[in-house]
Amino acid sequence: MADVPPVMANPAADAPGATPEGRVSPAGDRVFLVVVDETEEMRVALRFAALRAHSTGGKVAMLYVVEPSEFQHWMSVGDLMREEARTEAEQVLQRLAAEVSDLAGSLPVLYVREGDRRDELLALLDEEPNISILVLGASTGKRGPGPLVSAMTGKFLGRLHIPVTVVPDSMTNEEIDAVT
Repeated sequence: MADVPPVMANPAADAPGATPEGRVSPAGDRVFLVVVDETEEMRVALRFAALRAHSTGGKVAMLYVVEPSEFQHWMSVGDLMREEARTEAEQVLQRLAAEVSDLAGSLPVLYVREGDRRDELLALLDEEPNISILVLGASTGKRGPGPLVSAMTGKFLGRLHIPVTVVPDSMTNEEIDAVT
């Protein structure tokens, strides 16, 4: 009697890049999300994401989260600080967008949110089904990989429905270029 291969109810659901509904997203639909801050590890994550987007025909998305002001109890001061922080976020994103465009060959999608970085990241991932890969930079220093990497690869990993790529800040541009 010949071996009969098992029948899969939905073979597309197990395919690389498949959505929960079983749809397979072509590589060109990939959106690599990077959380922007002022750290060195963010820079390696951004380079990695931009080069992966370029090599796969995908796009980069960048999220900048403005942390809540410490002076929220003084309304006018809090409003001014919030406005200044948002302006700074937009300037940082515009500067980085030019770098990403040069590396990826396309303009990135930009998101600015206010709140807790982890909570806003999780909310964005829930709201934006087009985001397909989260790229985080990890510090290799004594203080550990960083709170966001620790949260997204630990306690909150179960809330994610996309893969997480962690790029160590010890990687050189040449090493990143070689693996992307």
